[in-house]
Amino acid sequence: MIIYVKYMVSLRCKMVVKQELQNLGLHCINIELGKIEILEKITDAQKEKLGEKLISYGLELLDDKRKILIEKIKSVIIEMVHYSDEIHKVNFSEHISEKLSYDYTYLANIFSEVKGVTIQQYIILHKIERVKELLLYDELSLKEISYLLNYSSIAHLSSQFKKVTGLTPSYFKKLKEKRFVNLEDL
Repeated sequence: MIIYVKYMVSLRCKMVVKQELQNLGLHCINIELGKIEILEKITDAQKEKLGEKLISYGLELLDDKRKILIEKIKSVIIEMVHYSDEIHKVNFSEHISEKLSYDYTYLANIFSEVKGVTIQQYIILHKIERVKELLLYDELSLKEISYLLNYSSIAHLSSQFKKVTGLTPSYFKKLKEKRFVNLEDL
């Protein structure tokens, strides 16, 4: 049986869900971002208990088919941007469409209608969060980050970063350095 969970976007979330399933005596076959496959058929009582437990962790069981589809789209995007090193080789619309076996236009329309932003805007927000993360790690140059996240140029990345955050990538990096300097002075 397959169960869908909203806001399950990290490895920690997966661990929490797996533990709660075990507490209910259910056996997890496969667990992905936003999707759990269990061996048994879940009873209404078990589903209710699971739902209550997950809410305490900020997670939510999904029943509405449109919401489930939105969560699937979000999970594919999060996985691509945050957990894949293959992002520069992928066309987002084709990948999402292929992964979910739906026409991209259909997915884009539902996503925009339900979330109030386009899939493209959602991808950009996640890419910028990933850029911030990579800048804070300070392991890659801006050129390497732009290549990794499939930007056409450093200028394109910088322009998009400034549009979303109000800061240039280099200024964002300096703010981090200033914070560390201030912490060292304590």
